[in-house]
Amino acid sequence: MNVDKLTRNDLMGLEEYAAGRDAFRRKIMEHKKLRVLPVGPNATLHFEDRLTMQYQVQEMLRAERIFEADGIQEELDAYNPLVPDGSNLKATFMIEFAEVEERRVALENMLGIEDRVWARVADMAPVFAVADEDLERETETKTSSVHFLRFELPAPAITALRDGAALSVGIDHPAYRHARDPLPAAVRDALASDLD
Repeated sequence: MNVDKLTRNDLMGLEEYAAGRDAFRRKIMEHKKLRVLPVGPNATLHFEDRLTMQYQVQEMLRAERIFEADGIQEELDAYNPLVPDGSNLKATFMIEFAEVEERRVALENMLGIEDRVWARVADMAPVFAVADEDLERETETKTSSVHFLRFELPAPAITALRDGAALSVGIDHPAYRHARDPLPAAVRDALASDLD
């Protein structure tokens, strides 16, 4: 597995990306099918990897019309931390409610939820995510609807996962307790490919 971070050499120029965008988007949407996991009715884990981050950077460069080296490097610096390092899984954690008032109340009740998201291999102890290493996304009164998570897995869990052990994910917070136990084998295999 390649855990190298993205560089400018991995990116298409704006014109090249415009020409190939539809095909690249189809490839990404297919790739994400095994990496986007609802956990209960209002939370989703989007497990990131080098390809999903390449797409994010390309889309940002396109949207902002960024073509200068400094601007491109800023986007790489922003998104590279979400590329797994070989000993972890990384995910964007989203809390979603359709109604604004319902979301406001839920985010107040879910204070600290980002620290209660876990991944577990087989019957090993769950690994709770390290949340928002780049900046604080929670206030004293509410949590954010988006968090960035890192699940740092111990070596025995990595070995077991790569050997086909079950993988589960969940959230254990007083206001929101849900789990996916176990994940489908195809999802487990996709996520195991992020590990050395």
